Amino acid sequence: MRAYSNTLKKHGIVQSMSRKGNCLDNAIIENFFGTIKSELFYLKKYRSVNELRKEIIEYVNYYNNDRIRLNLKGMSPIEYRVHALNN
Repeated sequence: MRAYSNTLKKHGIVQSMSRKGNCLDNAIIENFFGTIKSELFYLKKYRSVNELRKEIIEYVNYYNNDRIRLNLKGMSPIEYRVHALNN
């Protein structure tokens, strides 16, 4: 949709450019959105957008630095990347 694309461009947002019908590039972020909704968003009523924004920032930090993932050999994403780079 041209108006939507122009609005994104106006705000400095780069739109996903995969070819039509190819959702593989979205799978990782869709999984993340599902996780953040179930672990953060659905658990509480937020009094303001700023409160939600603050908690999202804190959650992303937690998700990357502290949240243990079994499929990453029991490490957080940051720990796993550092471990992978050092081996």
